[in-house]
Amino acid sequence: MNRLSQSTILTVCLSAATIWIALPAFAQTARRPMPRSQVQSRLLESRLLDGVTAHRDLAYVPGGDGRQRLDLYVPDASEMLPLLLWIHGGGWQGGSKDGCPPLRAGYPQQGYAVASIGYRLTGQAPFPAQIEDCKAAIRWLRAHADEYHLDPDRVGVWGSSAGGHLAALIGTSGGFEAFDVGENLDQSSGVQAVCDFYGPTDFNVFVTTPRYEGHAAAGSPESKLIGGLVLENPEKVRRVNPITYVDENDPPFLIVHGRQDATVPLNQSKLLFETLKKAEVSAHFHTIDGAGHGGIGFHDPSVSEMVRNFFDEYLKRDGNTVGEPAATTSESTVSNTSSSQQSPDREPRRPGISWRKVVASQDRDRDGRISEKEFRGGPALWKRLDQNDDGFITKSEHDSEMPTQRGSRE
Repeated sequence: MNRLSQSTILTVCLSAATIWIALPAFAQTARRPMPRSQVQSRLLESRLLDGVTAHRDLAYVPGGDGRQRLDLYVPDASEMLPLLLWIHGGGWQGGSKDGCPPLRAGYPQQGYAVASIGYRLTGQAPFPAQIEDCKAAIRWLRAHADEYHLDPDRVGVWGSSAGGHLAALIGTSGGFEAFDVGENLDQSSGVQAVCDFYGPTDFNVFVTTPRYEGHAAAGSPESKLIGGLVLENPEKVRRVNPITYVDENDPPFLIVHGRQDATVPLNQSKLLFETLKKAEVSAHFHTIDGAGHGGIGFHDPSVSEMVRNFFDEYLKRDGNTVGEPAATTSESTVSNTSSSQQSPDREPRRPGISWRKVVASQDRDRDGRISEKEFRGGPALWKRLDQNDDGFITKSEHDSEMPTQRGSRE
């Protein structure tokens, strides 16, 4: 055997040995246990999507920004489906379409198609980019209604905080064409029902309300949204205000706000309700005594049932059964024991961990908040901590549910 042949055989043998030695490592990687939180997330998603087709990251603006996308969840059905849109909060400067509350609440299993809309944030573009995006998404969905089995005449919108503001603005600006730009202009961006959870409305009143004056500063979410100081830009403030566009043709509203909301004053929802009432638009205003900016009071079964009944009435009922417009109010109270009681789907309270440690271990993008993708505590704990459903856990939300034990070290 010549030297070349010997060399070739030696090379082949060494290669085979290397592969054989490496195989256990590859096999071990494949068999590595999945983290508990990831297992829980997949089980939850599997349950939520049972009988539901998920269409994720649909671009509603051709060639647009990565935020101009939506997720659409369509249950198996033979008839055209009413469509419920979710708009996330986050001060118009954060938040995500992920974690869609109507999906978690089981609306697809109740015969609704659900869409969760992403939109450009103030770090990318000031107002009216946000409402333009939301309306573009609605028009895109109507243009593709046949493809996804959607009923274009039965569309509702629901949002919280900044998302509540955009939901309300969609509802009141249905006849205001200046916010409709881009594609599918032959389609309407109007809706048939609006649910607004503690959304801002009149920024001038907002920033002059005692204890909320800090929102008049240049760095506030409201100033960033309009691209200038609130009190120095009356025309911009007027244009961003849903109340500006209220008229008798607006769809019915359900407005829900916590009386102890330290982020958005209660007067914001009250002003909207009073204006809708004056215009003879059907509106119901529900206040939650003891509730803040999201949190336990908004997950109470009675509030969840109120929201579901509202959408059922206006998106599923026979059009001939609609009564005369009415403006009504109601109130509920967060009991002293409700926050400490464990519901079946909630994880038990854990020993307090300081926010500093949580941020150090989980805040990968170092923005001072924990997104759902960064969170490693499982879906039940996430649901508990993301009190206003904006896709982020903040220090105040963490500290209200996970107070650091007395005497513990940072």
